[in-house]
Amino acid sequence: MAWKPADIADQTGRTFVITGANGGLGAETTKVLAAKGATVIMACRNKAKAEPIAAAIPGDVRVAALDLADLASVREFAEQQGEFDVLVNNAGLMNVPFSRTADGFETQFGVNHLGHFALTGLLLDRVRDRVVTLASIAHKQTPKLWIDDLNYENRRYQRNLAYAQAKLANLMFARELQRRLGEAGAKQKSYAVHPGVSATDLFARTETLLDRVSKPVIRLIGHPPAKAAHSTLFAATEPDADPTVYWGPNRLMQSQGPVEACPSSSLSRNPELSRRLWEESERMTGVAYEF
Repeated sequence: MAWKPADIADQTGRTFVITGANGGLGAETTKVLAAKGATVIMACRNKAKAEPIAAAIPGDVRVAALDLADLASVREFAEQQGEFDVLVNNAGLMNVPFSRTADGFETQFGVNHLGHFALTGLLLDRVRDRVVTLASIAHKQTPKLWIDDLNYENRRYQRNLAYAQAKLANLMFARELQRRLGEAGAKQKSYAVHPGVSATDLFARTETLLDRVSKPVIRLIGHPPAKAAHSTLFAATEPDADPTVYWGPNRLMQSQGPVEACPSSSLSRNPELSRRLWEESERMTGVAYEF
């Protein structure tokens, strides 16, 4: 029988930090966890936008400012947090025009990967249970990881490949984190998940005609945000979930369906490339992990 949110045990006494929780999958994840008794910290760039959303969700839901495009904000947020149970690296940008973060990183790589890499490293000693990082089926769309030019200094910007590279990095990071946690004998676990395809606001920020036409098409092949959040909820709450498995929907080319074990690209399973990405991420962010 397929897993469903009704299978989630009572979460009273547990605290979850969810990045980008003011809409889409993050908001859906927040609703379910709060209904199960959890305390949820919505870590969002725009507090003014997030607060009415939080107020409309029954339960213990709080809002904190976090801008993943600014490492100073990431550090400030991390300094304000005490111990909690689960970190959900959910926030993301997709196929946006070229720009750079406050720290000079290409924005999709900077927000989707480097911001979460830094945040996780700064919070890891306060995570009691696990880290869940959202990747994407789009990770398969890139033919390589440009490890010597992650920041688009010497190549033409292609927004779809920049997104694919960032989501590949998310997947590789989650797996490498699990490997290092296991090697260190740490109590925490790291999970990689993907949501399939869903008509969230990710498909309305490209500043192209796609912003108008993509959502109706996506609704035909994907599934609603509430169902797309199932893989996150499963990995965040299922006690016996295997952290070495890439969890997500596996039907219709992984665009929809119940939570299952999913295949991923050979690039995402390259241990040497994962090690190099980790080292480059530490260098770029200035955040060194301690296990």
